[in-house]
Amino acid sequence: MQQSDWQRFDQQHIWHPYTSMSEPLQTFPVVAAKGVYLELADGRRLIDGMSSWWAAIHGYNHPRLNAAITQQLDAMAHVMFGGLTHPAAIELTEKLLSITDESLQHVFFADSGSVAVEVSIKMAIQYYAAQGLPAKQKLLTVRGGYHGDTFGAMAVCDPINGMHRLFENVLAQHFFAEKPRCEAGKATQASIESFKNQLAQHHQEIAAVILEPIVQGAGGMHFYCAEYLQIVRALCNEYNVLLILDEIATGFGRTGTLFAYEYANICPDILCVGKALTGGYLSLAATLTNERVAKGIGKQALMHGPTFMANPLACRVACASIDLLLESDWQIQVQTIETQLQQGLKICETLPQVAEVRVKGAIGVVELKHAVDMAEIQPKFVEQGVWLRPFGKLIYIMPPFIIKENELDKIIQSVFQVISELASD
Repeated sequence: MQQSDWQRFDQQHIWHPYTSMSEPLQTFPVVAAKGVYLELADGRRLIDGMSSWWAAIHGYNHPRLNAAITQQLDAMAHVMFGGLTHPAAIELTEKLLSITDESLQHVFFADSGSVAVEVSIKMAIQYYAAQGLPAKQKLLTVRGGYHGDTFGAMAVCDPINGMHRLFENVLAQHFFAEKPRCEAGKATQASIESFKNQLAQHHQEIAAVILEPIVQGAGGMHFYCAEYLQIVRALCNEYNVLLILDEIATGFGRTGTLFAYEYANICPDILCVGKALTGGYLSLAATLTNERVAKGIGKQALMHGPTFMANPLACRVACASIDLLLESDWQIQVQTIETQLQQGLKICETLPQVAEVRVKGAIGVVELKHAVDMAEIQPKFVEQGVWLRPFGKLIYIMPPFIIKENELDKIIQSVFQVISELASD
């Protein structure tokens, strides 16, 4: 097919994420990717400011990760995990246990972040059923959160401002506290009281609290302080409720620590990781838990088993990605990105369309006063030679850690330029 035929066929037949088939958004055919660059079919090169939805932290086509895939492919591409195991899964488990809190000693592999969240919810409910507390089947979370697009995960996403309101009447009903609020590094009394009141009133029904630590991702890119997490951990202990931390977006260095919960010096009972786990090569996620939960469930089997659970190719490249991260100067890279984003995006605060600019680690967010028109704004960024994927009122940057100063500067300049054009319309 010619390029025009590709795009025509794509728009007629392929349903892309968060789009309508009646009014499909323009897509841009990618034929190659290397480093931080995406090469389009027409020869244009775009600097990727999204890390392919936050996963490709090492960039694209990395020789170490390519070699890991090739090596594993020569042995086996896949084998079922029911009743079988393999070296790549064992090695990856060892690595995950070595870099997370020492209390987390058991790993359940899944094939996506949403499924990892589903598994965490099942673990929590099944744990309390085994403890003779079958009424504890609800979860408590906060507004502004996002945990995935499957039904269990959707039920703990923000029910008002999230993207799943259409399904409200068929989702499980859980409890929601106000969005975490902090001032000068301290949790506001109002946000703490909202959370505490929900626990006090409903703890006999609540199996677990689920939160994205420090950074709420696709629910609005909201940042909050470590003290809030510390108070939540203490309240979970007080009211006999498990704490699930969803680090699918924040894990593996994105916020400046290896895992965001480290800012608060706490540990969860259950931890979900994904996205950057494989360096963006293959879909893989994991749900880690402690001895209390794993052994507390008892002899009853955890009834979950994805077909491609612990896929050997994905496990092997995840091992290589973790090694690559730990051997690199990732802390310096993330700090450098953070400083450049803080300095470079500040000028956006002068634009009339901008409500707020905020930066945390390798995450830069420009929140507008009104939602963007994706059909209009996406091509504008492509014309600037960068790849960003805004949503709602947010234009955000989450680049690969290997991005160079001039490359990130071009992304920052494009954000200012595109917003300036929108502001003048």
